[in-house]
Order: sequence, then structure tokens, then C-alpha cells
Amino acid sequence: MIGYRVKSLREERKMSISELSAKSGVAKSYISSLERNLQTNPTILVLEKIARILCIKVDALLNEQADKSMDEEWMEIMQDVMGSGVSKEEMREFIQGRK
Repeated sequence: MIGYRVKSLREERKMSISELSAKSGVAKSYISSLERNLQTNPTILVLEKIARILCIKVDALLNEQADKSMDEEWMEIMQDVMGSGVSKEEMREFIQGRK
């Protein structure tokens, strides 16, 4: 099922296998085999490389319940927020104030 999640997340991001391979450093043939469930036991290193490019945690590949990925725009926004010095507590207060 890891392969299905990799394929699904890759396609959500409109990314080809070639693009994921180039960015992650994982061979195209390996990603293809993984997505077709021919390769069912990838190493943690491979999963980390793929997860980093898909902007998700490795848990999201291993556990269906953890598959709450954030799209690229939200990732950029959150990186901007963190880079601006806003603390987690300040962010929580802001969110609570908006409800």
C-alpha cells in the first residue's frame, strides 16, 4: 500500500515519476516498481527521500491515517510564518481568535 500512497501523492502534485526521481535521487525504475507494488519493502532512507520531495512525513507513507498531507502553497505559507518569528503559541492564539 505504500506504493499506492506514493503514486497518489505524486499525482496530486502533478509530478511525473521522472521528476520525483530527479528531485529525490531515487531511481525511476525503483519508484515505478514501488508504485506498482512490485517493491514492497523500501528502506527508511528511500521513504525519507520521497517524503521530503512530496512535503509529507514518512508516517504518511507508512500509515494511511497519517496521510494528511499539506499542499505546496500551505507549506510555503507555514515556512514564511515560521521564518517571520511567529511562535507556535502566537499562531494558536491567532487561530483561536478567528473561530
